[in-house]
Amino acid sequence: MVNVVLGALIFGYAAYSITKFVKKSKQGKCAACAINKSCASSCSVIEEKQQV
Repeated sequence: MVNVVLGALIFGYAAYSITKFVKKSKQGKCAACAINKSCASSCSVIEEKQQV
């Protein structure tokens, strides 16, 4: 019984971690960054240059 509970916890945490990673990766580099509001790099300028 304990093995089943531990297995469920491990797989649950793994699913949570993968979901969190995928959501952040879909947001893009600067949007997912923890310090995006105070960051000095201008990601929007870099993205515009790459599109040209």
